[in-house]
Amino acid sequence: MPGATGADDPSGPDGPTRTTPRRSAPEELLAGLNDSQRAAVVHAGAPLLVVAGAGSGKTRVLTRRIAWLIDERRVHPGSILAITFTNKAAAEMKERVEDLVGRRARIMWVSTFHSACVRILRKEITALDVDETTYKSNFSIYDAADSKRLMSLVLKDLELDPKRYQPGAVLHWISNHKNELRDPEDAAKEASNSFEEAYASAYTRYQRRLREANALDFDDLIMMTVRLFQTLPDVRENYRRRFRHVLVDEYQDTNHAQYALIHQLCGHDLERGDTPGNEPSELMVVGDADQSIYAFRGANIRNILDFEKDFPDATSILLEQNYRSTQTILTAANSVIKNNAGRLEKRLWSDAGDGERIVGYVGDDEHDEARFVSEEIDKLVDTGRVKAADVAVFYRTNAQSRVFEEVFIRTGQPYKVVGGVRFYERREVRDALAYLRVLVNTADEISLRRVLNTPKRGIGDRAQACVQALAERDRMTFWEALVRADEAPGLATRSGKNIAGFVALIQELQSMVAADERPDVILESVLERSGYLSELEASDDPQDATRVENLAELVAVAREFSDDPQPGPSADPADVEAGIVAVGLGDFLERVALVADSDQIPDAPDGEDAGVVTLMTLHTAKGLEFPVVFLTGLEDGVFPHQRSLGDQPELEEERRLAYVGVTRARERLYISRAMVRSAWGAPSHNPASRFIDELPVDLVDWRRTAQAQTRWGRPDLAASSPARMGAPTAAGRRNFSAAAARADVAAKAKPARQIPSLSPGDRVLHDSFGMGTVVALEGAGDKSVASIDFGSDGVKRLLLRYAPVEKL
Repeated sequence: MPGATGADDPSGPDGPTRTTPRRSAPEELLAGLNDSQRAAVVHAGAPLLVVAGAGSGKTRVLTRRIAWLIDERRVHPGSILAITFTNKAAAEMKERVEDLVGRRARIMWVSTFHSACVRILRKEITALDVDETTYKSNFSIYDAADSKRLMSLVLKDLELDPKRYQPGAVLHWISNHKNELRDPEDAAKEASNSFEEAYASAYTRYQRRLREANALDFDDLIMMTVRLFQTLPDVRENYRRRFRHVLVDEYQDTNHAQYALIHQLCGHDLERGDTPGNEPSELMVVGDADQSIYAFRGANIRNILDFEKDFPDATSILLEQNYRSTQTILTAANSVIKNNAGRLEKRLWSDAGDGERIVGYVGDDEHDEARFVSEEIDKLVDTGRVKAADVAVFYRTNAQSRVFEEVFIRTGQPYKVVGGVRFYERREVRDALAYLRVLVNTADEISLRRVLNTPKRGIGDRAQACVQALAERDRMTFWEALVRADEAPGLATRSGKNIAGFVALIQELQSMVAADERPDVILESVLERSGYLSELEASDDPQDATRVENLAELVAVAREFSDDPQPGPSADPADVEAGIVAVGLGDFLERVALVADSDQIPDAPDGEDAGVVTLMTLHTAKGLEFPVVFLTGLEDGVFPHQRSLGDQPELEEERRLAYVGVTRARERLYISRAMVRSAWGAPSHNPASRFIDELPVDLVDWRRTAQAQTRWGRPDLAASSPARMGAPTAAGRRNFSAAAARADVAAKAKPARQIPSLSPGDRVLHDSFGMGTVVALEGAGDKSVASIDFGSDGVKRLLLRYAPVEKL
């Protein structure tokens, strides 16, 4: 870690700059900013809260402030840490700053909370004692599906009924505790009933299984980093000296753990006050309490509302001028959100003019509402002033997309639903990535169990139970027990042979990782040698053909990564810029684990009728904007959601969600509801949403009202028949099994090592394992495999084409 320097020292933590960097003139950095934005950019000293209303240019303020720190205050880029909530936002911020100040911006830390924590933990976690065990730096990162799979095993271990104790519910409870920095012992003390006591037991066992697998879940990444700083003051001070300027975007979405992390990094300890002899880092947070809509994920709105209580010397700046929407849209948003109590008062305004009135529509049922939306989109597009890609349809819950999809299919309206099954959540993609994770971390039991019998190789539940019994008896990892499966009590001979074949496969593939082979070449080899790909290709199931395409896409992702290597989130930007970071399979897996698929909103294709209409939930819409927005389903019980109607804090969160929806619109806003809506196959009559009543009546042009309703009773469900749904075409599908694709992979593989001529009994030297003795040989040419005894490291099966082995 570089040594400390003053915040405004031009030499910075990495010494004097060797070349004269490009600088922007002060007037260039402040050009186009209003008075409030300028004040935020040039502020120095005390903690700063920037209350940034929707569309008020907060990203411009953040990027200009970073550029101002570097150019005008001579802050070294390596002493700047900027935290965002999505990878996309981080990449855009870094790119904008680089446009202003040049390449030196590349050594800043601009990342999500999780990526920053991974970067810190990869370097420091081995020094942290976790319940008398130590993590290794190659820990796996478990996503929600991995955690759910592990929790299912935990509940089985504890003999808890999975119907009463559902893995998802238990994990949600655990996540809430982790967000509050409560470990299993704390959770057990606070348990108030038998259910919570069982949950606490599951929490304890779950964390133990994670440690045994050398794995962390997403909540652990932040909780463990906070624990690292709390228990290892020297490590904490090292990072405090490094990061003299900390900027946090979307502060209203932080939970308690993230809040504590910021305090630890900036030198503002929650319990003891500032660290003597070390001035706190300059802190700037940007956010809007009116857009706090993630309480269900643990976000705590008090973090931003109480900022001035936490930092009595803090300065606050309001950004109220909106550069996105018309004044009509902003007046509507202000009128709705003012009904929430205890908020920081602000009123959005624009000098763009009043614009079009809001259009309202009341449908007979949800199909009538969807028909209106479809017809109105056609009219807008026909005028030539709007493209389909300019239009978004918002709804409260994912299930509401169904009726819009049915109507759009019938009318031929191109559309895209954002938030379906994500690419990295598809079964075949998860299987392939599990293989890769095992190659990097054999202690990862969840990934190991996932691929052990995938594809089927005769290692069933009974055989796995025998291996598990051996692991528990001799207190070893599941992988170590697989390697010694011949010692497993009760294991059938046939199962033992199958397990030995699997172990041999993994060890051979590991030799490719040890040789720093390209991730795409390793992935291709995994799919081929495991038999996974051939099983899918031989299947007559059309879904398996789609799975092959998805694996082709994953290989393409790995190939793109290999052709243009991008270091993983744990790589220090300063090291990357200096060109001293190795990029391998671990970096690829790390990047995949931290990619937020929801960042990726479809781009409009070229052409006169460019793009497709975007359908999405209001939560997904956060951070986006569209020229035309349809805000649908505005009924009490739908939006606001039924569960919020008797709970004031939840109702206020729903109102903030409405505010977010309204302020996504730039030029035109439509609101709609249905008099009757199908619920569980029966008609449901819901009153108009209270949010409609909160809009100024003179701003809404009602095309159709409740008085115009033409029919009553059960909604028309005939339109949802499967025959009307259509099917995707096979045009443009990639033939993953084509010889050309295989040849391309082979051409990009690393040149093969010269295969040494070995015989049983020969002594060899391996770059990692040291001295060893050849035990057996099999195969020929590029497929030669040697079994080598490395003493304390055991017998390894190595593919000689890749293994760094030298004959002595």
